[in-house]
Amino acid sequence: MGFREAEQASGKLYLGGHSYGGRQSSMLCAELSKEAPNLVAGLLLLSYPLHPPRRPEQQRTQHLPDLRTPTLFVSGTRDPFGTVEELQRAIKMIPAKTKLLTVEGAGHDLGFKGKAKKEELPTRILSEFAQLIGLSS
Repeated sequence: MGFREAEQASGKLYLGGHSYGGRQSSMLCAELSKEAPNLVAGLLLLSYPLHPPRRPEQQRTQHLPDLRTPTLFVSGTRDPFGTVEELQRAIKMIPAKTKLLTVEGAGHDLGFKGKAKKEELPTRILSEFAQLIGLSS
């Protein structure tokens, strides 16, 4: 679907993804901000891979200043792809409305695997995302 067809579609478009899928979604939104800035109404990034593990000098932030889409970042406090502090610094580069939701003790899988599953997390994420994009108060 091209930009013209998308502009004729009804409803709002939301993008998101986990890890690399989220990074690709954010890069697409940053690129779209030049040609179709209102095409995507919200972006959900689960475990954004800010840098390779143990390589914080290799930041994946080049496109963030071009991101104009309201974005919710969800990250575990033990994610090797970026600390909470590193993400907070990177998020400041984004001119759009943003929020960081941290998951205490979770790694890159956000606690969906292993012994300490975060069963309430999907509801929390949806609630925070709805609030960010203005679907709830």
